[in-house]
Amino acid sequence: MTQASAREIVQDYHRAWTTGDVDRAMGHVSQDIICRAPGVDLVGKDAYRQFIADFAPALTGLTDITSFTETDRVALFYYPETAATTTAPAAELFTVRGETIIESVLVFDRLSFAPSADD
Repeated sequence: MTQASAREIVQDYHRAWTTGDVDRAMGHVSQDIICRAPGVDLVGKDAYRQFIADFAPALTGLTDITSFTETDRVALFYYPETAATTTAPAAELFTVRGETIIESVLVFDRLSFAPSADD
């Protein structure tokens, strides 16, 4: 069996959670993952799973922009589409060790994904 590349691992993780398969996505994540996101640092797989599981149902679509890979680090740029916005970009930088994601730095504008005052 060949070892999956960092890019393949991250792409499968990303496809999984953005299509609602949080369990499959979490199969790529280390128990000790650290995620730095706007306003919160998440430590551990349980906290990260909750964060992803809370947002995944809000997705109405996804537009990929591009990705870059440098050995064990993969950057993704995309538009997560929700009822609140389709034009707020997000960026994630993942670090992969072995075949698991050990760190994620997530950048997005939280206010763009908040419900509007009319809701």
